[in-house]
Amino acid sequence: MVENSELRKAGLKVTLPRVKILQMLDSNQQRHMSAEDVYKALMEAGEDVGLATVYRVLTQFEAAGLVVRHNFDGGHAVFELADSGHHDHMVNVESGEVIEFFDAEIEKRQKEIVIEHGFELVDHNLVLYVRKKK
Repeated sequence: MVENSELRKAGLKVTLPRVKILQMLDSNQQRHMSAEDVYKALMEAGEDVGLATVYRVLTQFEAAGLVVRHNFDGGHAVFELADSGHHDHMVNVESGEVIEFFDAEIEKRQKEIVIEHGFELVDHNLVLYVRKKK
């Protein structure tokens, strides 16, 4: 459970909209939410937070390192809490569903490839675009 102390540690003032949005990101079954998803979920929960506020708060959370923004091809930005370790993503091109995965062998091979080319790995983001097999 994300707490108000997370906001303070990130240098953000604890405000009701920030708390509500952070709680929504933390408690929602869907780990990857667009600003619109967050807004709709807040509306369904009876919370009075405007869409512009959701966008502004998510941008503040990203700058503070509380969330990570992903811009997957063919879609809009989605956000996830920056509370988990490294993982990669699969995006279902038909449904838009985002699936997280981690594969030690893929991670190892990526590092080897970087070294083989004379580089040092600083960061990476692997996204696989998939659809259900017919």
